Formats: sequence, structure tokens, C-alpha cells
Amino acid sequence: MSSNLSPIDTAKFVAAKRAVDFVEDRMRVGLGTGSTAAWMVRALGERVREEGLSIIGVPTSTRTAELAAQVGIRVVSLDEARWLDLTIDGADEFDDDLNLIKGGGGALLQEKIVATASDTMVVITDPSKHVEHLGAFPLPVEVVPFGWQTTKALIEESLDAMDVLGRSGTLRMNGEAPFVTDEGNHIVDLHLQRIEDARKLGLVLNQIPGVVENGLFIDICDKVVIGHQDGRVEVIDINEGTHHESRIEFAETDNIFKDI
Repeated sequence: MSSNLSPIDTAKFVAAKRAVDFVEDRMRVGLGTGSTAAWMVRALGERVREEGLSIIGVPTSTRTAELAAQVGIRVVSLDEARWLDLTIDGADEFDDDLNLIKGGGGALLQEKIVATASDTMVVITDPSKHVEHLGAFPLPVEVVPFGWQTTKALIEESLDAMDVLGRSGTLRMNGEAPFVTDEGNHIVDLHLQRIEDARKLGLVLNQIPGVVENGLFIDICDKVVIGHQDGRVEVIDINEGTHHESRIEFAETDNIFKDI
């Protein structure tokens, strides 16, 4: 195991290495956003360079597009690709049914569009993201800037009828200014603690004027790849009903971030 990596980075590394095994030549691949997804983009770039893998990548954010281009992945827009074979992304939480909360990195809108335009969605994560009920991680809701305070109030009012423990929301900030997504919107993070009916909540939130999209990914994820600090990797396939475990071995000097 590489001494250059912290335990959590080792978990992300092995999950990323295993997940890119699902990518085949000539695939159109959605590329997720976030710290774990960045490991995956690096691992995929390594395959492109060393194996001559020919793929097209569709990034879910500007920063992912920049990283993908840097490591040699051909990048196109979703409009150019039209439909994808596979999307690989991270998650902030996942439950036993592989429903997710995503959006901690602020790219939930593009991530959801890309994931739903794919035949298969693979999520890479670590064991700490597995929960019995979604909601401990704040649920991001992307809202248009116009009237965002009114939208936030409507969101909080709608939570009174939902089976959740918390009902407050905060505007995500970037220093002293509101955080702005790639689409020019803001994000309201909902501190719900526990969501009993995630499907119902997602539908209700998206009916509120001013809400663009929410970070609940319901019935979208097909596989979860869970990396562990000791190099073990679990793959859970919700469609096949399978759960496999393997181990990723890599040399002491291996580090797909070594050229950054």
C-alpha cells in the first residue's frame, strides 16, 4: 500500500481503480465531480495513456472538464454525445437501495442530467457514506437567484408536511458571497437529519417555483463501488442483486496524482 496516501485517500484510490474497469473501448462516459470523482478521472486517464483506451468523456462540471483534458481524455458536451454508456460519480450518502444524496460539490444539476442520460450509473465511495436513512448529510437544492429568499421560505414551509427531523435551510456561501453553480444558480442546503420518504420529498421540492433541481438521486444508481483503507473493494449491483469483494494491489510508488 502506498505510503504517499492517507487512509481515506487510499479508499478513494482503490474504489476509483476498480470503477474504471467497467469502462470499455469506444464508450461514452459521464465524468462526475468531487474529490472521489477526481481520483476516477485520473485513473481513467491512466488507462487512456497506458492502454490506448479510446473513449469520449462528458464532464459534469467545468473543473472536471479541465482535469479530464489535462489527463488526456477527449471531452465533449452531452449534446454532442447525446447518450452515454456509463457514468461514474461520487456520492455524499447512499442507502441500501442505492438511493443517493449528491451535490456537496455544487454540481448536482449537471450530475443528475448526465446520470439520467446514461445506460448505467456507477458510484464510487467509502463505507462512511453508507446510511440506513438519507438525510444526515445536508440535502442540496439548486435555486434560481431571483427571489431565492422566497424560494427558501417555500421550501421550508413544504417540509412541515414531510417526514423529516429537521426543517431548516441555509444558503451556501463562497466566502462572503453566495455560491454560484456552473449554471449561474444558488444552492440552499437543507438540514433534515433523516428523510423517511426520499422519493416523495424529491417530487415535492421540484414542484416549488424557483427550485431547479434537488440532490436526491432516486432509482438512478446501478452499482456502488466501496473502497476500503486496506485496499479491499466491494461492488454492489442493485439490478443483479450481487455483492462482490476483491482487493486492489498497487506498488509503493503508485500515485495517480504524482504529476499534479
